[in-house]
Amino acid sequence: MRQLISNGNPMEDIVGFSRAVRVGPCISVGGTAPVDADGKTVGVGDVFAQTTRCFEIIKAALEQAGSGLHDIVRTRVILTDIDTWKDAIEARKAYCVDARPVDTIMAVTRFVNPEWLVEIEVDAVVAAEAWQ
Repeated sequence: MRQLISNGNPMEDIVGFSRAVRVGPCISVGGTAPVDADGKTVGVGDVFAQTTRCFEIIKAALEQAGSGLHDIVRTRVILTDIDTWKDAIEARKAYCVDARPVDTIMAVTRFVNPEWLVEIEVDAVVAAEAWQ
């Protein structure tokens, strides 16, 4: 069964994407940007604040999919300035310290919105006892 997770972002329909997709026990959460409910950038100029906001959005998507932060198995931290990785990882730790997922940290030239300093992607696998 394929479950599409939406957070109401109007771009989901325009571009044709979902915030997350769950297939069986596997959940993938796509590139999550630091935006509020109105689509405005949170924490302009602050990687820690932006990373925190990304994880709050991810947490809500995982919960909507019947999962949680404890099921994360991979994170991808994508930055526009690799020198800010420590601030991003400090924010990430608060959400991933118990799950201890594998992690990739990388830099890109920029995102669609130049105010975004970070996007986060995660993959989660719901514990076997929860879906069997």
